[in-house]
Amino acid sequence: MILIDALYVNNGGGKVLLDYLIQELNKLDIEIFYLFDKRIENTYYPVNPKSQKCFLESSFTKRKQFYLENKDKFSKILCFGNLPPNIKIKNATVYTYFHQRLFLELPKNMPLKDRIKFWIKTKILNSIKKNTDFWLVQSELIQSGFKNKYKIDGEKVLLMPFYPPFKNSNETVERKENTYLYVSNAFIHKNHVKLIDAFCLFYDTYKKGSLTVTVSEEFNEVLNYVKDKQSLGYPIKNLGFIKRDDLKKIYESHEYLIFPSFAESFGLGLVEAIENGCKIIGADLPYTYAVCKPSLVFNPLEVDSITEALSLSLQKNTINSESKVKNEINTLISLLH
Repeated sequence: MILIDALYVNNGGGKVLLDYLIQELNKLDIEIFYLFDKRIENTYYPVNPKSQKCFLESSFTKRKQFYLENKDKFSKILCFGNLPPNIKIKNATVYTYFHQRLFLELPKNMPLKDRIKFWIKTKILNSIKKNTDFWLVQSELIQSGFKNKYKIDGEKVLLMPFYPPFKNSNETVERKENTYLYVSNAFIHKNHVKLIDAFCLFYDTYKKGSLTVTVSEEFNEVLNYVKDKQSLGYPIKNLGFIKRDDLKKIYESHEYLIFPSFAESFGLGLVEAIENGCKIIGADLPYTYAVCKPSLVFNPLEVDSITEALSLSLQKNTINSESKVKNEINTLISLLH
């Protein structure tokens, strides 16, 4: 039996990738045990008749207890939430999918409490890193940084990017000029406030453009900041959480994706946006260049730099962006099957 351990995956790009993996695994006639985070228990997860699923509280202690009780049941294990099993599993090949850039380097402006949280998580990862046989990563940038920080043999860190393609649609969507989109949750490292400030300065100067964000209700501070700017007349639209089925036409209706995040392991939105015809205005950071050739770049720490990039986007000779990523979902499944 195969174990898919997704205990710490409950939102964002990680959950998008998990949903896609499950969708593809369901096409196979194999026995799989899914260990899910209890926070997504209300999410509908159909699995094939041979498979099982369990929702567990995302506790280090409870996860360890699960492995102690079930360690002899699995021949292959994929840990999807950055951390290997809490114990060494002797009779199974273990893969751990590492997709959290913040385990490698923290943005300088990250609040102290968040820095402490990730420092603790880094120590935990170091203490159990020998419990996996292979690590899977999404980009050469993460591959290099991970090997160096955690002193892992290079042959054990495999490059395995994958992402769900969008379904083809016959619906025609009008792409409007000078429209800027940021598809992301609003954790502090996603850098919404600087982006909003920069857009407002840009709009004050040119009286052109609109900004669309996807800030859900759990991020009250950023949500209120958006509302304050809206009340002042700035053309900023918040769509809240967007279901994936609705995302394609949102990309197709915008000219640019602007991506000011301080830290990304992959930057799924960059790949998705290019696939749907957007040009990329990206942070001048290594993660951007690891997955695409952007149209324009900026310093995400500087509001004026973001504003300048927005200004340059008004020129009609802006180059198209190009993706550098190949979808390796079939290779990943072949490792497990």
